Amino acid sequence: MLEIRRDDLTSREVAALLQEHLDEMAEYSPPESIHALDLDRLRRPEITFWTVWQNGGLMGCGAIRELDPTHGEIKSMRTSYRHRRKGVAAVMLQHILDEAAQRGYQRLSLETGSPAAFEPARQLYARFGFTYCGPFGDYVEDSYSVFMTRVIQRS
Repeated sequence: MLEIRRDDLTSREVAALLQEHLDEMAEYSPPESIHALDLDRLRRPEITFWTVWQNGGLMGCGAIRELDPTHGEIKSMRTSYRHRRKGVAAVMLQHILDEAAQRGYQRLSLETGSPAAFEPARQLYARFGFTYCGPFGDYVEDSYSVFMTRVIQRS
């Protein structure tokens, strides 16, 4: 059973997972094209951050950044290397979609990488109804970025 917790970003496990995330982004994208947030930037009031746990072990994380009262952005979706292909990202993504609907968002958008290493992420988002779009918020066109969005249906 997976447990999702709202997280305060203070544990060493979370710091290590986010560092893993930043390190992998740096492997595939130049610094100016990395949009992953560090611990300090994830602690901003417009961001809500969750972690996924099982039997006391951290499996993954994800966040919503409120762009405006009707539009949210997915940030920091990450599954630990040790727990990939176990459905962790799908559980987190569904949690984020449910939260977006509860908040009354009309749209949820995201930025992910364009290199082949990000194909599994793009496929996951597409399975959940996200479609390709142009840059949103403060983003600009970037050959290392792909932008996706989805209309949120109120439950």
